[in-house]
Amino acid sequence: MVVGVLRLVLSIPGAGSLKDKRQVLRKLLDRVKARFNVSIAEVGDNDLWQRAVVGVSAVGNDRRFVNETLDKVLHFVEETYLAPVTSHDLEIQSYGDELFGGDR
Repeated sequence: MVVGVLRLVLSIPGAGSLKDKRQVLRKLLDRVKARFNVSIAEVGDNDLWQRAVVGVSAVGNDRRFVNETLDKVLHFVEETYLAPVTSHDLEIQSYGDELFGGDR
């Protein structure tokens, strides 16, 4: 099992209130969910109007597939121009069957 986590820090310069921020984030998160088979949510800076931290995760059985999926999500978010990505971190972990007791 391979688990990938992508952390995105987004800038939302046009947001003048939390309502504006939530509107932009909802649109972005819905688009990512509709296009990719990933989990995505706001995970930080919840009370700041013009900044958001978003977490994206993908699970699969192939490290290359998980990496490609999260790379595609990053490029998609960058290309939407709804909220520019100011920084990102990507981490991929592999978990073998021995961790879960082998065959079940």
